[in-house]
Amino acid sequence: MSLLALLHVGCLALLATLLIGAGIQDLRSMTISNGISLAVAGLFVVWAGGGLVAGQLTPTDLAYAVGCSVVVFAVGATAFAAGGLGGGDVKLLAAVSLFAGPARMVDFLAVTAIAGGVMGLAVLAGAPIGKPAPLPANGPLRARLRRNLPYGPAIAAGGLWIAAAQAVS
Repeated sequence: MSLLALLHVGCLALLATLLIGAGIQDLRSMTISNGISLAVAGLFVVWAGGGLVAGQLTPTDLAYAVGCSVVVFAVGATAFAAGGLGGGDVKLLAAVSLFAGPARMVDFLAVTAIAGGVMGLAVLAGAPIGKPAPLPANGPLRARLRRNLPYGPAIAAGGLWIAAAQAVS
């Protein structure tokens, strides 16, 4: 195995570790630290640099990956402003989308959405996911989702899917 291939695999293994940590942190505290998102973005710089040197990534592909991440961040920021996502979720989504790039963006977002949907159904069914929050006496069930649903584990599931896909390609 070449040094660049080892770098590639090491970066993906570290990405998986960071994603698992982000998911656990979000489950426990309903927050994702900026350090994790920054570490994922920094790890992408190393991973992409190795890909450029090895000829596995073109500058155009790199530009598209960054562009997709900017779009994901903009859409996520809009969702944050509307109260649909937390700030840490938006930053982690954008950072992980760097690894997905345009070729795997749909897969990343689909796996993330499916995992989030499963978690949302579990919360609605009464599963103890996230911090407990009382449901207002006259409030709708969706209020429980807005208060209780940590989305970090869903983002981690999508990111782990992408890490596995990148590792086999």
